[in-house]
Amino acid sequence: MHLAVGPLTPRNARAAAAAFGSDPVPPGEGTVDLLDLLDPPYADPADAHRRLALLERRLVRAGDRRAVFLTVYGAVTAQVRRELAAERFRDPAWVADYLTAFANRYRTALLAYERSRRDRVPGSWLLAFDAAISGETLVTQDAVLGINAHVTHDLALALTDVGIDPRPARRADHDAVNAVLASLVDVEQALLASRYAPGLADLDAAGGRLDERLAFLTLAEGRDWAWQCAVALADRGPAVDRAVRWLLETVARGAGRLILQPPPDQFAALERAEEG
Repeated sequence: MHLAVGPLTPRNARAAAAAFGSDPVPPGEGTVDLLDLLDPPYADPADAHRRLALLERRLVRAGDRRAVFLTVYGAVTAQVRRELAAERFRDPAWVADYLTAFANRYRTALLAYERSRRDRVPGSWLLAFDAAISGETLVTQDAVLGINAHVTHDLALALTDVGIDPRPARRADHDAVNAVLASLVDVEQALLASRYAPGLADLDAAGGRLDERLAFLTLAEGRDWAWQCAVALADRGPAVDRAVRWLLETVARGAGRLILQPPPDQFAALERAEEG
């Protein structure tokens, strides 16, 4: 399966947005209160997809740049649901629980932030939310800050939430998600171009590097890091548990700071593209 749209142009950016931007929210559900969207835990992947889409819609209408990460995450959630329906995993029930637990990690971080409980928000999410609200970041930075927080910090904890045994089967399904994510890198770029920064559609031709930065979500190394942390959390006892959780927090927060302060030349092409 290969879902990439190739070198981006305004035409195929729109095509990708149309293919992956289908709205799972019925008409008339766009007025749900933000805290009501966040407070009940997601029950299953369909519930998570619907409510994430509602949340994205509300944030877009409010001009809130926290919507940017949700645009990327919505495409991922939709495609993993498609793969579940197509029975592409060894244990679909476990993958469904995994997808739901992962989404709930994001939900609880944003809920704590909205309730002004900053002490309960992981540091990498604080950086991402604060930066998006400031309006001083690039669209691409907003996307990558959210990806970093969700993958570098949340993924190992979501695996811990659902359990990783029996490990050969669980690892196989964990790795199968990698292929789904790898297929979406160009689609994610197209969605960001069509919804937020049309100039990004010309970025490949200009030699830009958005693909490589969004691809952190899909890299086997990044997801292997999460798996190894989940193994340590499962096997090594309370002292190691505390150390691993500290490591997840520290590494994700440090990576977020680097994203916020990239070498000037690395984001120059992105800035020009977003300005159109």
